[in-house]
Amino acid sequence: MEMLPFMVIFFAFIGIALLVIALKTIKIIPQSSVILIERLGKFNRVGATGLNMIIPFLDSPRAVYWTNTRPGTTQIDLREQFIDLPPQSMITRDNVMINVDSVIYWQITDPIKGVYEVNDLVGSLVQLTFTGMRSVVGKLDLDHTLSSRDQINNELRLILDDATDKWGVKVTRVDIKNISPPEDVRITMEKQMTAERNRRALILQAEGEKQAAITRAEGEKTAAITRSEGEKESAVLQAEGAAQARLKAAQAEAQAIAQIAQTLGGNTEQTAQYLITARYIESLRDMAKTNNAKVIFMPVETSSMLSAVGALKEVFAETGEKSDSMQLTPNTPNRRELNK
Repeated sequence: MEMLPFMVIFFAFIGIALLVIALKTIKIIPQSSVILIERLGKFNRVGATGLNMIIPFLDSPRAVYWTNTRPGTTQIDLREQFIDLPPQSMITRDNVMINVDSVIYWQITDPIKGVYEVNDLVGSLVQLTFTGMRSVVGKLDLDHTLSSRDQINNELRLILDDATDKWGVKVTRVDIKNISPPEDVRITMEKQMTAERNRRALILQAEGEKQAAITRAEGEKTAAITRSEGEKESAVLQAEGAAQARLKAAQAEAQAIAQIAQTLGGNTEQTAQYLITARYIESLRDMAKTNNAKVIFMPVETSSMLSAVGALKEVFAETGEKSDSMQLTPNTPNRRELNK
């Protein structure tokens, strides 16, 4: 009975020792993770995903102490990771202080190099990103920095990828999230952008007015040409109509004169005298249609005038006047004054 407590303590000690040995011997590694196994402080092998057996007290996993990771962790994640960098103050080529906020995506391709070639892999990657970004931004002025984010991302990725190759790290992407200039510079840039927009609006308005004026001028030109062509065709048609009318009138008058000449027996002088007297009579009839007093000077011989008195009576009879209202007053040897 006195040996019973001692035996219990002994077997408990043995069980705890076996449990510790089992924990140090069996290592289960999750997917996409590895551990580095050292034997007596020297690298021995890489513990892959799954079950791994190590020799207790001789072999031990290598612990890493990286920035932003749990201190003393032994599992190395092989998946793509990102680091959200805090805003950093940088100076552009035109001496403007700006704050740049960025994020980098990276992946461990060789865990052996990542552990044994650099002390703090994550911290070194962050500092390398800051220095590379200052170098790239320092070669650009403010306007190009704000408008050339893709160029900055590509140049910075090439710098980081080349520098981290010996660390067993692949930088897959670098993104500039935000670039913040000083407040006074931002206000000046907003005023400049407003002025530029106003200038473009004025240019577009002027071009629109110019195009509208050109279009109106072309329309007026086309309308004027069409109107001129119409007036031309109308004038031509009117002239052709007048010419045909005059031709018809001339033909009718020629036929009338021929008929008169035939009636007068073909005497040309009598025919001409008849036509002249008829013209004078028609003119006197037209002038006598009004009631206004008028004086008519007739460049006709007195005998010819007296011979036409009968015809004049008929003319004034048609206008409602009596023949005795006419007075022939001698004015000149070859003229008579007719008072009505």
